[in-house]
Parts: sequence; C-alpha cells; structure tokens
Amino acid sequence: MTSRAKQSVKAPRVWQRMLSGRRLDLANPSPMDVEIEDIAHGLARVARWNGQTRGEHAFSVAEHSVLVEQICRTLQPELTPQQSLTALLHDSPEYVIGDMISPFKALLGEGYKSIEGRLQEAIHIRFGLRPVTPQRLKRLIKKADLICAWSEAVQLAGFSEDEANRLFGTPPDGTRLRLAPKSVPDAQTAFLKRYAQINKQIEVAA
Repeated sequence: MTSRAKQSVKAPRVWQRMLSGRRLDLANPSPMDVEIEDIAHGLARVARWNGQTRGEHAFSVAEHSVLVEQICRTLQPELTPQQSLTALLHDSPEYVIGDMISPFKALLGEGYKSIEGRLQEAIHIRFGLRPVTPQRLKRLIKKADLICAWSEAVQLAGFSEDEANRLFGTPPDGTRLRLAPKSVPDAQTAFLKRYAQINKQIEVAA
C-alpha cells in the first residue's frame, strides 16, 4: 500500500454518542463522559437472556441490577452505601456493550473482559467508587447475581429447577424472587430511583 493510500484509510470510530450528548470512547473511556441517566436509559433497553424470556416485556439489565443490589443487602445487611452502589452498577458497562450471554463471553475471551474492565473502572471513578471491586464484595455480588439468575432462568427463560441448580447453584432459603418484567420506562425509573436513594445515603454520610 502506498503512503498516500495509507493516509486515506480512516481509523475506525470507537466512540459512541449518548443521548446526553457525551461521546464515550470505548478504547479509553473517561469518567467525565459517564452519566447515570445514560446508564439507566441503556440498561433498561438491554434484555437479559438475549430476550429469550416469557412475558410481554423483556427482562432488562436495569431490573436485574436493582434486584441484585437488593439480594446483596439481604445477604449482608451491613453493606455501606458505596458497596450498595457498586452492586447496583455491577453490570453497568452493558449500557454500552450490551448483555453478552456467558457462552458468548467465553468465546470472545480476554478481549471482551479488557474492554468491560476499562468501562467498569471509568464508571466507578465517575461515582466515587473504588476503580476495581474488592474481592470480598465481588464474591458477594457474584453470589447475588447467581441467585437472581436462578429465578430468571426458572421463571422466565424456560429452565427446569434441576437444570438451574446445576448451572447457578441452589438459592438459599428466602432468596427466591417473584419476577414481573417491567416496561422500559418503569425499569429505567426503578433503576434511577434506587440510585438516588443510595446517593442520598452517601451524601448524608459524607
């Protein structure tokens, strides 16, 4: 390829424009380009299980996130507001990259994890959280995530209880959920409402 031809080849666009007007660079995301309204808007429109769920509405990542944070508080009532916010935002990169099902994540490998990790760090920094989730809290969130996934699988995604037990583990007593997938506006509102409640707790404690 000649030098002139090389100059004519444009670098691929790696940023996404958000409805807030922010341009989020996926290769080098800046915390300054992260807005909670964009996160809520995106997550309310991202379907869990690739949309392969029962009901009039898809079960959104926004609704899943609210429930996972709730389960974390059930399992560990002494959570700090910052830890609760970390749980609420545990899937927040998906407002940009979507909800990849676990089998597809396994195929994509480390490249996907690297992009997801950079986005997660930028989001955490934007909201005053530790860039990398501490291992103890990460294990709690993962446990809550699997508990939520079990109820989603059985009630919405067509799994038998035995199959869900093998894949996600049997949920502890008192943690099984009764799910009712929300409309997009309702899921978005519920996510923003919980964020506002936690943020107020953080401000009071400061």
